[in-house]
Amino acid sequence: MRPAPARPESASPAQTPAPTLSAPAILRAGETCGRIAHAPRAAALIDGADYFLRLEQALKAARRSVLILGWDFDHRIRLRPDDPKGLALSAFLRGLVEARPELEIRVLVWSVAVLHAPSEPTQLLLGAGWEKHPRISVKLDSFHPIYAAHHQKIVCVDDALAFVGGMDLTVRRWDRRPHAPDDPLRLSPEGAPYRAIHDAQMVVDGEAARAVAQIARARWRRATGERAELVTMQNPAHDLLPDDLEPDFTDVLVGVARTAPAGPGESEVREAEALTRACLRAAQRCVYIEAQYMTCAFVGALLAQALRRPDGPDVFVLMTRESRGLAERLVMGRNRDRLMRRLKRADPYDRLRVCYPVVSGEPVMVHSKLIIVDDVFVRIGSSNLNNRSMGLDTECDLAIEARDARTRAAIADLRRRLIAEHLGASPLEVEAQESASGGSMTRALEALNEAGKAGTGLRCFEAMTAPGPTRPVFGTRLLDPARPFEPFWLLRRRKRP
Repeated sequence: MRPAPARPESASPAQTPAPTLSAPAILRAGETCGRIAHAPRAAALIDGADYFLRLEQALKAARRSVLILGWDFDHRIRLRPDDPKGLALSAFLRGLVEARPELEIRVLVWSVAVLHAPSEPTQLLLGAGWEKHPRISVKLDSFHPIYAAHHQKIVCVDDALAFVGGMDLTVRRWDRRPHAPDDPLRLSPEGAPYRAIHDAQMVVDGEAARAVAQIARARWRRATGERAELVTMQNPAHDLLPDDLEPDFTDVLVGVARTAPAGPGESEVREAEALTRACLRAAQRCVYIEAQYMTCAFVGALLAQALRRPDGPDVFVLMTRESRGLAERLVMGRNRDRLMRRLKRADPYDRLRVCYPVVSGEPVMVHSKLIIVDDVFVRIGSSNLNNRSMGLDTECDLAIEARDARTRAAIADLRRRLIAEHLGASPLEVEAQESASGGSMTRALEALNEAGKAGTGLRCFEAMTAPGPTRPVFGTRLLDPARPFEPFWLLRRRKRP
């Protein structure tokens, strides 16, 4: 990464007034999210080790219900590979229902996971011994359009605590900072090492958790035809959030945004798209993005507009260096590179950086789906910035928009924690460098990256400087569609009861 040239005075973020905190502009119920619900507490869980630890703690406290929705699921994983006594997920879940006579566990997995996902397919197709319990139900969800995926990653515990984000309970998801290439605990169930991976999940309680549970139970009903009523705990003091987890946010409103394709008797839902558009349009000072894919034309257009403004925001995008599989490389990888080139050509003030992280010279896979804007808005969920996440796949995201200085400070702290992780620095170092750089996120990134450890930090994609095409790859509408192929979908399914 090269030092940023001086910008015009009008382009300095330090000169841009802070957004008004008392007038939310992004979260709008019925438009950019389906519902805005109160959460007494919420926390961002960064990387699989943090998420799986907190999930295990919450599951141990479950009394009545555990509902798991996933793109993939593998019962062989261990939530705590750092614990020598840690059980496989199957044994752990089976032990929970045997110890609690009122507890029911439901697992719903995208049906095509048996062909497409990294889990072991036999257990999803034929079942496994741990499932043979009257209060455990594992189902495949085939209630979707052709070529669509059920991409939500949700776990609801007693309908009072909900985890939403980018992580499935499957293989190759657990990792811990600093993402060392030779971490001895980062192993598949077969004992094979896999590459480092960075991801994010959010946990919420209160009405926000109940709003997520309503979405999860509605999907269970559509997929299976079985009604699963919301749990009402007799003891309102039943607390599922781990005692040692310090929430990032307290007393906040959380927007719950979805994507769902149209089906028989059901209109499409494109709240995630509307939320993405709204937050990028609102950006004044900085946009921080972590994404597995970024190919949406409207995302490129909105970022380009912001970059062209003399007083526009800094834009930093963190992505995976290389997509998996031939189709992903041909469509997601090439379209990502072409969008990068379009953005670079729209960046006269050199405020754009698109990078991938490396640790000890080895790239870290970025699987998170996260956006932070102006330190007043954060979104964490399952939605990628590709076409299919906007109208074809099912998605669920949680978002918080600051209405007070305390929440804004928490969002700023989260952004700095993320930057610090990728640079091998501390959040305080990031904050100090931003102050020394006149409030510029990208200048601070440049300075810290230059001073970082050898082989660890951020690397720019070659497409940022190399010549090449900018138009989307031929066949994008077929391989990364924004809507279902309606004629096939309408012939496939009857409306669920």
